[in-house]
Amino acid sequence: MSARTPLRLGIFISGRGSNLAAIAGACRERRIAAEVAVVLSERPEAGGLRIARELGIDARAIPWPGAAQRAEFERAAETALVAAGAQLIVLAGFMRILSGPFVAAHEGAILNIHPSLLPKYPGLHTHRRVLEAGDREHGATVHFVTDQLDGGPRILQAKVPIREADTETSLYARVQSAEHIIYPRVIGWRADGRLLWRAGSAWLDGRPLMTPLVETFDA
Repeated sequence: MSARTPLRLGIFISGRGSNLAAIAGACRERRIAAEVAVVLSERPEAGGLRIARELGIDARAIPWPGAAQRAEFERAAETALVAAGAQLIVLAGFMRILSGPFVAAHEGAILNIHPSLLPKYPGLHTHRRVLEAGDREHGATVHFVTDQLDGGPRILQAKVPIREADTETSLYARVQSAEHIIYPRVIGWRADGRLLWRAGSAWLDGRPLMTPLVETFDA
């Protein structure tokens, strides 16, 4: 791991926080040169807030009861990010769409993980949709966030074979296990200065990523 000053992360969540826990674990075990500076959620009942607080991480709920409150949420989130000195925003199961101006203000400094092999199956219910389509493989994608839903430059994908007996539940579990590996890895690349945003593209180790890197998980 790099000896550089840890990259400070602002993590946005909406649910139970499994990717948050994986990222925080990688930080605490010094597998990546990063630290979680603040965790934000639009849902006060989100389980991930409890996980963050148990780990001693600043965790805050900023209510977002409807679309009309997005600007209020983003203003409060910006204040919290600045106060925490966050350098990279990490969307980890955050189920809201950030505005174009907010994304533009943080261009190249927002990551997301999506449970499909993008560009296939953007949006919701990806496990159900891939099973209904009869696909033979599924997975997850870490990508930079732009104002296009699930459409930013792709960085790393986890490919998971679909088994004949798979259900939404079983496939969800296997894809999520892969997410817990690839998301901290990409954050580590960013922390080490290997992953950059240049002119709207992802660059790794000095070269543009014309297509995402892919890792296959057979378990």
